Amino acid sequence: MARARSAQTQLRVGRLTKAHGLKGALKLELFTDDPERRFTPGASFALQVPEESPWHGKRLELAELRWYNGQPVGFFAGVTDRTAAESLAKAILWVDQDPEEPAEPDAWYDHQLVGLDVVRDGEKVGVIDRLEHLPAQDLLVVKVGPSTGAGPATEVLVPFVKALVPEVDVEGRRVVVTPPDGLFEPLPDEERREPDEERDDPDEEREAPADEPRD
Repeated sequence: MARARSAQTQLRVGRLTKAHGLKGALKLELFTDDPERRFTPGASFALQVPEESPWHGKRLELAELRWYNGQPVGFFAGVTDRTAAESLAKAILWVDQDPEEPAEPDAWYDHQLVGLDVVRDGEKVGVIDRLEHLPAQDLLVVKVGPSTGAGPATEVLVPFVKALVPEVDVEGRRVVVTPPDGLFEPLPDEERREPDEERDDPDEEREAPADEPRD
C-alpha cells in the first residue's frame, strides 16, 4: 500500500531489519516497486535513525544487493562485520528523488497529504495534520475537532495501510478511511450491571433471629 514520502525531494525505499551472517550484510524490507533501480551498487541512502545512533546524520552506500530465498540482503560500504550491521538494524533508508522522475504507484510526498480531508462513510471526520514514519508502517496523524463535530480538538492516529485507507485522492483533496468503530469517537458506554444481589422473596417467611443468651 501507500508509502509516504517524507519530504518534497526524498522517498522512503526500505528498512534494514536485522544482521545477516558475519560479514556485515543486512536483511531488507523494501518499500519500492522498483528495487533494481533503487538498489544498484553505489546507491546512496540517507538514514533515519535515533539521534543517539552512531549513524545519525550519515549516509550509507550500497555495495551489492543479493537475494536469499526470496529475501533481499544488502551489503554496504564500511559495514564489514556483524557488530556494525547490528548497529544499523531498524534504520530506514531514503533516496533523493528527482522531481522530473516518474512517481512510483501509490506513493505520495508528505506535503501532498497534509491538509487533505479525511472522509468516512461520505462524511468528513478530520484533516491530515502530519505523518509519522515508524519502522513498521506510516501513520496518518488526523486532527479532529469542533469543526468536524467531534468535540474538543484532538489527534487520531490512523495506520497508513490499504485496509484502513483504501483511497487517496490528491486532486480531490481527500482520503477515504474505513477505521474500526471507536477510532474517531468513543464507543457508547455499555450499561454496567452489577451482579444481581440476593434478594429476599417477599412471600418467603424470614427466619427470626435466635434470642441472644442472657446472663
